[in-house]
Amino acid sequence: MTIAMRDRLIVGLDVPTLTEADRIVATLGDTVSFYKIGHQLAFAGGLGFARELTGAGKKVFLDMKLLDIDNTVAKGVENIARMGMSMLTIHAYPKAMRAAVEAARGSGLTLLGVTVLTSMDDADLKEAGYAASARDLVLKRAAQARDAGMGGIVCAPTEVAEVSAVTGAGMALVTPGIRPAGSERGDQKRIMTPADAIRAGSTHLVVARPVVAAEDPKAAAQAILDEMAAA
Repeated sequence: MTIAMRDRLIVGLDVPTLTEADRIVATLGDTVSFYKIGHQLAFAGGLGFARELTGAGKKVFLDMKLLDIDNTVAKGVENIARMGMSMLTIHAYPKAMRAAVEAARGSGLTLLGVTVLTSMDDADLKEAGYAASARDLVLKRAAQARDAGMGGIVCAPTEVAEVSAVTGAGMALVTPGIRPAGSERGDQKRIMTPADAIRAGSTHLVVARPVVAAEDPKAAAQAILDEMAAA
């Protein structure tokens, strides 16, 4: 998968207001071409902002982690595809993924299966009622996403090498949990530096706090891009 380095860095607009999101986008300028909008900003008017970003030539990863009955997932995906989004997350349950793939057919929307959240480890899964380890559940869901025809996987960077062996070439491997050397871990438990994630095989890196909370977000983003390119 050949992708320009600038299109491999996705900055997460994990901020509470549109004013803050707009400030970050303006500050980053042409350094960043791809943004993630999740629940926090979506519920503060972020869906309209997503349309503004695409209208300005930016790419948008809408991180909604959809999971519902088949018809509800399908209708949501149809509308999101019409919005011009580039990526959308679906929780990697087979029925939901199959419904989403059918709904997105013929559009430019890349559907990403969310395997196991990077804030979760084996103990968290056990508490939630899963017998499988995080590694085993990630690999199982990656195979199911591949079989459903999904466009990619969201997984921790520490799992990319094993996941790529399951999915094969052609699927996007999108990794949150990216922390440049010296950054705070925050609530992420399965993390990696940008360079190590690229070497492991990540096709896209999602970075939020290390950029949006930096004193100089543009310099922080450029430093990550430089590290990715060097890797």
